[in-house]
Amino acid sequence: MSVAERAGTVADASGRGAAFASPSAGEAATVVEPLIFEASAPGRRAVRFPQPSERARRVATGQPDLPAGSLRATAPRLPEVSELDLLRHFNRLSQLNHAIDLGFYPLGSCTMKYNPKVNEWAAALPGFAASHPVDPAASSQGSLELEWLLGELLREISGFAAVSLQPAAGAHGELTGMLMTRAYHRANGQGETRTRVLVPDSAHGTNPATASMVGYETVTIRSNERGGIDLDALRATLDERTAALMITNPSTLGIFEDQIDAVLSAVHEVGAIAYMDGANLNAILGRFRPGEAGFDVMHFNLHKTFSTPHGGGGPGAGPVGVGERLVPFLPGPQPILAEGDPDTVRRNAWAGRSTPGARFALEEPGSRPESIGRVRMHTGNFGMFVRAYTYIRSNGGAGLRAVSDDAVLAANYLRVRLADAYDLPYDRICKHEVVFSGRRQKRANGVTTLDIAKAILDHGIHPPTIYFPLIVEEALMIEPTETESLETLDRFVEAMHEIADRAGSDPGSLRRAPVTTPVGRLDEAGAARRPDLRHAFGETGAE
Repeated sequence: MSVAERAGTVADASGRGAAFASPSAGEAATVVEPLIFEASAPGRRAVRFPQPSERARRVATGQPDLPAGSLRATAPRLPEVSELDLLRHFNRLSQLNHAIDLGFYPLGSCTMKYNPKVNEWAAALPGFAASHPVDPAASSQGSLELEWLLGELLREISGFAAVSLQPAAGAHGELTGMLMTRAYHRANGQGETRTRVLVPDSAHGTNPATASMVGYETVTIRSNERGGIDLDALRATLDERTAALMITNPSTLGIFEDQIDAVLSAVHEVGAIAYMDGANLNAILGRFRPGEAGFDVMHFNLHKTFSTPHGGGGPGAGPVGVGERLVPFLPGPQPILAEGDPDTVRRNAWAGRSTPGARFALEEPGSRPESIGRVRMHTGNFGMFVRAYTYIRSNGGAGLRAVSDDAVLAANYLRVRLADAYDLPYDRICKHEVVFSGRRQKRANGVTTLDIAKAILDHGIHPPTIYFPLIVEEALMIEPTETESLETLDRFVEAMHEIADRAGSDPGSLRRAPVTTPVGRLDEAGAARRPDLRHAFGETGAE
């Protein structure tokens, strides 16, 4: 029985009960969970703070008063609910969301892979969880050791000369890389002449945005018919004005740049920096080391490759690796091994032992006078380092290589299984993700990629990324990751074929999708342009 047929016979196929039934097109929306304000009743409290002691009151009397202009005239109108009501409200909301712990989440480019729970256990260990970045080195040796060892692991994995853990996210790592690029050219007396950054049209959208933030003009390099960089276009654009090429490899098309030697040679020939967006490193672990290949700088997205949590705006961490000529410009201070033999410390660490007499510290101020300085007060979020370190050590070298092998195998499995139902703009072996197009369905039956994505929700699967990359018409960008089973992939293939069949036999049902989710299709453009973020109390509309 199809999803459309099930929706016609069952009030709610989501398993959440009739209270969460979704309306069909044109009907009034069902309220799936009232606002917390609507459960509010005067005098109810979820938390009661203790009364201050007499000593605290005496201390407070000696403190200066807040300026009158900083004080509210009236107390804020916050919801007044019991702890139980509060708990139930947010637990019900959480059950309305899709999550990787609940179902398949093939969000292309974002790598929504499963985060092993051992990572969470490690990050919650008291010695790590209770550490603080301003603790003196003598009482934070374990934290400093982990940071130093993680930097060593990332350096080995990537082939770069050095790694900084300061950036707080992938895009922040990009910014750090571009700041070092600018510092490098200024140190060589070319800061004023090297004004342009070249970006392939298959790169992540953050690449041109980051270059612009640093003050560079961005120039787009078109892709060739196979989805790689058009070498003729690249060579025609490279000149003495070029500061850097920022390339995502594998690209957002899921394709590894098989002309990479020629690309790097052309960039270095004009004295420019070769920047690699390392967001898709999860496709090439153990197969390709960017630093060894000749790239000068790359950021790591720890959530995409090394299974730290993803989404919600953080917490994040985006380390950046550099080749020898950019090492002097790394942000500081760097964690260092102050006392001890590096080889011995690494060997003991990989064997699960600490090294007696080893001591870790942060660089002394002025150690690298050409450093771009701090890009963050301390480092990226430390808990992400613990998770990434745990993941890397749990897998080991052979395991990390298997991670990439499985990710690439899964993406190519879907590429082959779905090629008969959806257009494949670049029909070649892909890496971590595969990009299809829904143009066949749109041209034949008026079914858009958005309709297809909404229909996928009715199968209990999160839709893939749509309409990106921009160079693919009606793009469907699918990344299965290495953590999904063959049965899950087959279920996804079955769902995608069912949707493709319905596009021909009953296109109207797809335009009404989803029909089994807590809410139906929303006015997303209206919600973005006219957000309703305030609650009106009573008839007065007071806020």
